[in-house]
Amino acid sequence: MQFGIFTVGDVTPDPTTGRTPTEHERIKAMTTIAKQAEDVGLDVFATGEHHNPPFVPSSPTTMLGYLAAQTEKIILSTSTTLITTNDPVKIAEDYAMLQHLADGRVDLMMGRGNMAPVYPWFGQDIRQGIPLALEHYRLLRRLWDEDVVDWQGQFRTPLQGFTSTPRPLDGIPPFVWHGSIRSPEIAEIAAFHGDGFFANNIFWPKEHYIALINLYRERYEHYGHGRADQAIVGLGGQVFMRRNAKDAVDEFRPYFDNAPVYGHGPSLEDFTDQTPLTVGTPEQVIEKTLTFADFFGDYQRQLFLVDHAGLPLKTVLEQLDLLGGEVVPVLRKEFAARRPAGVPDNPPTHASMKADREPVDAARQ
Repeated sequence: MQFGIFTVGDVTPDPTTGRTPTEHERIKAMTTIAKQAEDVGLDVFATGEHHNPPFVPSSPTTMLGYLAAQTEKIILSTSTTLITTNDPVKIAEDYAMLQHLADGRVDLMMGRGNMAPVYPWFGQDIRQGIPLALEHYRLLRRLWDEDVVDWQGQFRTPLQGFTSTPRPLDGIPPFVWHGSIRSPEIAEIAAFHGDGFFANNIFWPKEHYIALINLYRERYEHYGHGRADQAIVGLGGQVFMRRNAKDAVDEFRPYFDNAPVYGHGPSLEDFTDQTPLTVGTPEQVIEKTLTFADFFGDYQRQLFLVDHAGLPLKTVLEQLDLLGGEVVPVLRKEFAARRPAGVPDNPPTHASMKADREPVDAARQ
């Protein structure tokens, strides 16, 4: 099973000091966090994509390309690649280039984006969000799968005899996840293509995500990709840890109360009771995370949010030390022991997809 972290890249004042990091400081902190994630033995670092304050990661492939040169093992991914407001031609080219630079250590998560002002900045209409996502993704798949593409659709100019360059590494496109907070249509497109489905698992009670994941699993089996329990599922999560549970709650409370997304809303106690947020000891994080499979079924990727809401870099690095040193080793062992035979323990990687393809290529020769 893969474990990692994802960042939304917010630039938020530290409520305990009142200091706001500069954009430069925040960007450099994110790269430090990614390198530390590899150092402590995590499998994945994923960055969001945002084009509005207070967020800075407007160019995920630039950051991930830099990290490809700074790391050796960790999978470089996105927690959102905006399939609606990005041109699918540019997505095809950018992520194929990143694949080559990272020697295949790349996958990505498609998302619609739910911030309405962003759409007109890129010449699109949020009311067309679902049709845009569906059309753009169909074109993206063709650009990766076919050397020469003739195409005409509703939302961009036609293509005639177009070849996207560079071609995917070894002729194998990056593995794609589809991320959703609330849209069943996104679960459907993930299932249709046999792609992964990632449930944000941050803002809503578990029942909300159970419905989306179950729909994806049912449709994955319907389209003939395998049994429902073999579908490739990823989950988000959110943690803050200290050795003593009370210390964790007391330290995290001002950050929670002033967070840009959910601050000034439900109390910390209510939020931790109703959502996957865990604030406490490493043992409490292990205990709560292990319940995720009880609700959602066996899954392949778990990403944690640890660096938001103005938390200082030093604090985030301490969280990573606890994740890599105490939490993830236990989770790996426990999830492996519980996983039924025949259920994938990891999502596809470039190496695994290449290995699966080699016997087919040999048979054709």
